[in-house]
Order: sequence, then structure tokens, then C-alpha cells
Amino acid sequence: MRKPLAFPAIASQNARNTKPLQDKRIQAVPQATQFSVCVFCGSRPGNDPAFMEAATELGQSLAQNSLRLVYGAGDVGLMGAVARAAQLAGAETFGVIPVHLMRAEVGKRDLTSFVVTETMHERKKVMFMNADAIVTLPGGPGSLDELFEVLTWAQLSLHTKPVYLLNTRGYWDPLLALLDNITDNGFADPSFRDLLQVVGSVPDLMAALQKRIH
Repeated sequence: MRKPLAFPAIASQNARNTKPLQDKRIQAVPQATQFSVCVFCGSRPGNDPAFMEAATELGQSLAQNSLRLVYGAGDVGLMGAVARAAQLAGAETFGVIPVHLMRAEVGKRDLTSFVVTETMHERKKVMFMNADAIVTLPGGPGSLDELFEVLTWAQLSLHTKPVYLLNTRGYWDPLLALLDNITDNGFADPSFRDLLQVVGSVPDLMAALQKRIH
């Protein structure tokens, strides 16, 4: 079992467009040489088995395409499913979890790299800094918080990393309708909607990622 690393940490050599979010305290703890995908998703399995199936398929696909998984280090729900599948298929895995969730014993400690942060905000920052692309699967308030933070950073021109929404079984359709309503009512430019790339399946997601990589 690897000893967790304490925050402050980490900036992947491969991660791009992060300079507005750099931290002078950052140490050179494991540096990735491969394309890294940050996955936001639920800590619950959801009511539709398709959600867990898609998470498992994503973990396997990351490994098959030699991509590193960056995620919130959970061992439950969709988080646990994507991580276990990635591990079993041979992918590098990098987990980031705040100390209060470690105390709740929900952290997955057998990852390739494992970081414990002081706060939830630091967790999001470290995950983002160590990723080249962001993917959001079905999830709850936490996943929405993570998604909208990176979208807001993109809207403010703080990064240009691609942000993907895996819309399994139309789970995110109400959210997409809300985003359209926001722009229709003048609270965001139409270009805001373009910051989010919606895909309907894991194969479609992997095709989009491969275009980005190459």
C-alpha cells in the first residue's frame, strides 16, 4: 500500500494551459508523461445499471488507449467502478481526495499515485492541474460542482482543455436544457455552450479524445 502524499502537490509535465492556476508551493511529485483524463462522476451507482456499465467501459478504454486516469480517489459508486476497471486493464491511476473523506474511509489507496488535500477546493485544483482533458459522467451535486468550476475557468479564458459530458441514457438532458435556457435568457453568451462537448457513448468519447491527442 502506497503512502498518501500530502498537498501541496503536483503539476503534470503533460498538463497544458494551467499557468493562471499554478501554485508556488507545488512540489515535483509524480509527473505524468502520458495523456491524462480527469473523470468527474458520482460516488453512488445510480438507479440505472447503464451508469455503472459506462463507468466500467470508460476505465477499460482508458487503459486500452494508454491514457492515465485522474479522479477523486473514491472506491464507491461510479468512481470506484471506473478506477477498478482502469486498474484491472493496466492503466495508470492518480487519485486526489480531501482529508475529511479519508477519515470517512472511502478513499481508494491502491492507486498508482495518491494525494490527500486539505480541502475540497484543493482537490479540484490538483485534479485539474494534472489532467489534459476533463470528462463528466452521471453524478450528483459534487459532480456538478466540479464540472461548472472547470467550465467557469474556461469561460474566463483560464484554460483551453477540452471538457466532455458523457450523456449516458440521456441523464444530462435536463442540464443541457438548462444551459440553453441560461443562454436564451442572456445570462451567458451562446459560446458558453460550446465549451462543453457532449458525447453519447464511451466509443464516441474515445474517438473525440484521440482527435484531441493527435
